[in-house]
Amino acid sequence: MRIYLQTMPEAGNEAPRFVQITLEQDLFGGWTLYRESGVQGGKTMLKREVFLERDKALDAFTKARDAQIKKGFKVMFSQGQESAHGR
Repeated sequence: MRIYLQTMPEAGNEAPRFVQITLEQDLFGGWTLYRESGVQGGKTMLKREVFLERDKALDAFTKARDAQIKKGFKVMFSQGQESAHGR
């Protein structure tokens, strides 16, 4: 599951900021939440968090997404969201 968010570009300002949140299941049944953020075309930062339970991983994914939306980021792309809503 993946979601890509970014700030809206403003005339004359620097490149838009972005956040990409990805949730992947590993080979052992655990879940890894990746949060990549930065300025488009610039340096990025990647954080990783591991969960043993799917529900806790999905909750963390949802909280991370909602926190970015509250900060003014807009969803540009999402993949696999329907599985998060149909727990």
